[in-house]
Amino acid sequence: MKKTSYLSRVAAQARPVRRTAMAAALLGALSAPALAVVAVPVDTGAQVVISQVYGGGGNTGAKYKNDYIELFNRSDVAVNIGGWSVQYASATGGTWQKTPIPAGVVLQPGQYYLVQEGAGTGGTDNLPAPDAFGALNLSGSTGKVALVNSGTLLSGVSPAVASFVDLIGFGGANYFEGSAAAPVLSNTTAALRAADGCTDTNNNSSDFSTAAPAPRNTSTASHACSAPAAPYRCHLPGQPVAGRGRGR
Repeated sequence: MKKTSYLSRVAAQARPVRRTAMAAALLGALSAPALAVVAVPVDTGAQVVISQVYGGGGNTGAKYKNDYIELFNRSDVAVNIGGWSVQYASATGGTWQKTPIPAGVVLQPGQYYLVQEGAGTGGTDNLPAPDAFGALNLSGSTGKVALVNSGTLLSGVSPAVASFVDLIGFGGANYFEGSAAAPVLSNTTAALRAADGCTDTNNNSSDFSTAAPAPRNTSTASHACSAPAAPYRCHLPGQPVAGRGRGR
């Protein structure tokens, strides 16, 4: 019969205990909740915005014969705007008129979309080839223009924020995004959104400035914004997730 030392017998008896403890520790680690980092989208503004408004078309001293509304996709994804509409109301009015956007229109990232509106008797130049046609007669100086993701007409002097995608109040408008309206326009100036359409802080007075009208259409070279419209914020499990939405 093979003899073993006292120390060998003690070591052999201790091994199962150590193995059991290690197994229990490993099982506990595997069953514990992982500290994962989850990407949570943060909405910092509309993907498609109103990038220009011009109401002096066809007026005395105007370059262009028609009013127009320009849209821009400031995001990094294509957006189907078919069936949407651009709508207009006077500065203090609550009656809205619309120009529908045809079904099937998909606006690519960084792409512009030109909606031709009503004509006057003046002006010298036609607009670049419009992507859609309407007959809205915009004020040359003051008013409200909205982008709506349906063909339903807005209602009232100050429509519910949830009823439109984007809005600009300019001049003496009594409804606008942010703290104040965009500046007063003229027969020779349009409202242009900053950074070629990329800036959207939901404040008309700072997002827009006046300049000579410079209409762009879907054939214009696309313009990529430096940051995506929906960046991501790191979020640890168990922490509250910030709400989404656009402040106006």
